[in-house]
Amino acid sequence: MMRWRPMSAIALRHFYLLRGSPARVVPLFAWVGIDIVLWGFMSRYLNSVASPGFNFIPALLGAVLLWDFLIRIMQGVTMAFFEDVWSRNFLNIFATPLSISEYLSGLVLSSIATSAIGLAAMLLLATTIFGLSFLAYGMALAGFLVALFLFGIALGVFACAVVLRLGPAAEWFIWPIPALLSPFAGVFYPLSTLPAWMRFLSRFLPPAYVFEGVRRIVSGRAVSPGALAWAAFLAALDLVLACWFFARVYRYTVRTGLIARYSAESLS
Repeated sequence: MMRWRPMSAIALRHFYLLRGSPARVVPLFAWVGIDIVLWGFMSRYLNSVASPGFNFIPALLGAVLLWDFLIRIMQGVTMAFFEDVWSRNFLNIFATPLSISEYLSGLVLSSIATSAIGLAAMLLLATTIFGLSFLAYGMALAGFLVALFLFGIALGVFACAVVLRLGPAAEWFIWPIPALLSPFAGVFYPLSTLPAWMRFLSRFLPPAYVFEGVRRIVSGRAVSPGALAWAAFLAALDLVLACWFFARVYRYTVRTGLIARYSAESLS
């Protein structure tokens, strides 16, 4: 049975790190602001040169906001984990009666807090400057966010397991993951434009169903509830598999003593 106090302690530790370091707080706003402003003005430009009747702001800017939401969720987990990597804090943490599920839940709580800040900043910019209204998405927006949230947590936990197994040098394998997945997820274009082998892989990515749903809403069509339910199911399955993988890697590092030899040079 998971206990609330150990989970909240993990999240509280990262809150204190943020409170004492503006360098950690500024990136929560800076990159999302750049993305929203860049894609917002690009959407306005496309509206000015394209045929009237189609609005690129909910199509492009809305997709950017949802994709950034997924990335912030993933990075909220990984950055909280990397703080323990950089400070060589694993032995201190796991010397306590803290279970793997409680540790991961603490990372998720940290991710929820930091990503909520980024999401609020994105919504403020998108609505006040570019007039993006999420009321157009209706109740489907809740399904979009749930699927992206679960998948973002799954990516974050998987990334943490990779770094735990390979060492801090493997951190550079983690940052490109969202960029590598975005072509298959069809963030900015329909999946029908992809070759057959890429479309096949897209079937296993929850964001692909989310962004297809966004484009259906923008074009005036209804979103398939079955597609959203399948996206949420895939995301939940990915989360379970990622947690299983992390626990397996953790047991390996403890059994082999790798966790005690954790150093910035380990990559094997």
